[in-house]
Amino acid sequence: MKLVVASHNTGKVREINDLIAPFGLNAVSAGVLGLPEPDETGTMFASNARIKARAAAQASGLPALADDSGLCVAALDGAPGIFSARWGGPGKDFSAAMARVHRELSVRGAMLPSDRTAHFVSALCLSWPDGEDQIFEGRAFGEVVWPPRGERGFGYDPMFLPDGCDQTFGEMEPAEKDKQSHRARAFERFVRTCF
Repeated sequence: MKLVVASHNTGKVREINDLIAPFGLNAVSAGVLGLPEPDETGTMFASNARIKARAAAQASGLPALADDSGLCVAALDGAPGIFSARWGGPGKDFSAAMARVHRELSVRGAMLPSDRTAHFVSALCLSWPDGEDQIFEGRAFGEVVWPPRGERGFGYDPMFLPDGCDQTFGEMEPAEKDKQSHRARAFERFVRTCF
C-alpha cells in the first residue's frame, strides 16, 4: 500500500518511514510531492494532525499519515505545546526554540530537575481520500535539560531527557529513540488498530 507522509519536516518523515517500513508500506512525503503545507489552525495536536492528513489525502488521492507533535513543559503551563515549531520563529530554528524554553524556565525560577518535568506528545492521523480518518496518540515523559546534548534527532530532542535514561533523545541512536519516543508509542496504537 502506498501512502503519503503528510510532512515537510525531513526528521519527522525519516522517523515515520523507519516505523512503517517493516509493514511493507511504500511512503512518499508531502514535500517530495510538492503538496502545500496547510495552516495548522487546530487547538490540539489531534486536530492539527487531522488538518494535515486530510489535506494530503485529498490533494494526492492516496491515504495520508500525519503527525502533529510537540514538547509540553509543566512549569510553562504546557508550553510550547502545539506551538512547538513556532517557538523557533519563521525559520523553525530549534536552537532558538530550545534557548527560549530555557529562558522562560529561568524567568520562572524553574532551575532544578524536579522543576523541569516535560513530555512529548504525538498525534498521528491516518486519513483516506474519502474523508475517513483515525487518530492515535502517544506520549514520552521526562525532563528538559540545559545545555542541549547530542546532535541526533531533530527539534527539541537534544534537550529532552526521557524518564529512566541517561541520554537525551539527541544523544540516542535513532533505533533506541524509536523504541520509546512519543511517535513510536502513537505508532504502536496505529499498528494495533490497522494491522
